[in-house]
Amino acid sequence: MSQVRGGTHADGGAPVILWFRRDLRLADNPALDWAAGTGRPVVPVYVHDEALEARRLGAAARWWLHGSLDALDAQLASLGSRLILMSGPSAGALVELAGVTGAGALAFNRLYDPSAREREAAVVEMLPDLEVRSFCAGWLREPGTVLTAQGAPYKVFTPFGKALGASFTPPPPCPPPDRLRAPVTWPGSERLADWGLRPCRPNWASAFEGDPGEPGALSQLEGFARRCLETYPVSRDAPGDPRGTSRLSPHLRFGEIAPWRVWSEVGSGRAAAKFRGELAWRDFAAHLLHHFPRMTVDNMRPAFDRMVWRTDPAGFESWTRGQTGFPIVDAGMRQLWTTGWMHNRVRMIVASFLVKDLMIDWREGEAWFWDCLVDADPANNTMNWQWAAGTGIDAAPYFRVFNPVLQGERFDPDGRYVRRWVPELARLPDRWLHRPAEAPREVLDRAGLVIGRDYPAPIVDHAAARTRALEAFRALK
Repeated sequence: MSQVRGGTHADGGAPVILWFRRDLRLADNPALDWAAGTGRPVVPVYVHDEALEARRLGAAARWWLHGSLDALDAQLASLGSRLILMSGPSAGALVELAGVTGAGALAFNRLYDPSAREREAAVVEMLPDLEVRSFCAGWLREPGTVLTAQGAPYKVFTPFGKALGASFTPPPPCPPPDRLRAPVTWPGSERLADWGLRPCRPNWASAFEGDPGEPGALSQLEGFARRCLETYPVSRDAPGDPRGTSRLSPHLRFGEIAPWRVWSEVGSGRAAAKFRGELAWRDFAAHLLHHFPRMTVDNMRPAFDRMVWRTDPAGFESWTRGQTGFPIVDAGMRQLWTTGWMHNRVRMIVASFLVKDLMIDWREGEAWFWDCLVDADPANNTMNWQWAAGTGIDAAPYFRVFNPVLQGERFDPDGRYVRRWVPELARLPDRWLHRPAEAPREVLDRAGLVIGRDYPAPIVDHAAARTRALEAFRALK
């Protein structure tokens, strides 16, 4: 769906400013398609506007953004174009660019989190003489358009997913243009390297995984659909099985691939339906943020405003460092810190541990994920944390408290995941791998392991912590 302000500019040759944000791709990009279709010169621009997000982009996501912008510039160069880089408030930068280029139109793809919508409105207001075209390019269905029969927002995922699936038909593929007409004179551009998006010394991102940019996204999708999709319904919960995840989340977060392209490419059948459900879940998060813009900071269930969370700096630090004494939790937190990504099943386990075993406010965990995940998304990150904490709409019930030992034994029975990320436990037999503190002395000796020296004892008694959490949560009912 496109939105239009103004008619065709009197000067048919006046350039079109193409404003990139979280749509860093050439294919299936409606704003780019419209701009190229005008036949006018196109000036692609990315404005590094720290205020565009509700908060400063996390360090890991900044690392990914650098690679994505670098890839986009290379792709534009193949079309005879280039990416202009500017920094500062979006409205001021685009007004300046319009003045320098004599632009007659602005094209962009809409965002739906509150701060981004405010920026869009400010930009449109400050460019009254330009024709403005905006499009929905980041979701299967535009947030705010999937409603109940009574015209209200869905608050439960299952009916939302059914309504979305029943009403969604993916658009046909839209390849990138062969060429983009360049302006007579290119405006000046800042240097990507000067933005400091990637660390230098120390380079804490040296082991980050993934290939930022549209080519990497398309390659990732092709490999997943060809090699991994059929086993997805089973392997998706096994963090040690590389076939269990598409690894498309950062590509989708930065718009390097259209979600409807993913929907189409995975095809039909049981496995595809399971995976499409994850795409619908992503839409559900954007849908909720559109209707409930305070959900990034407020409990969606007001009863939880009375919750007295624990202040536990030592426990929080142990959790962030992967030193809790619970192997599946520690493996997940170390994977996150090392690679900028964590398996989805393990995200649920570590979130439950922080909120229900340690009784630490979900917002502290959400903020850590925001800084450490390359795929940290304003809607997804918040909704998933509120789901795990039981504070959100359609959240996990308060009495669901994951047992980290049993979760490890169930989803990592052969220990492949834990042994990779917690190598000090590698020599323990499977029977004791997820409960090393309970292992007999002779087993620990054979593994060369001393609990409390080589690996920490559990920082909390799970059974007692579960009882404490249930009492606190019940008191809110």
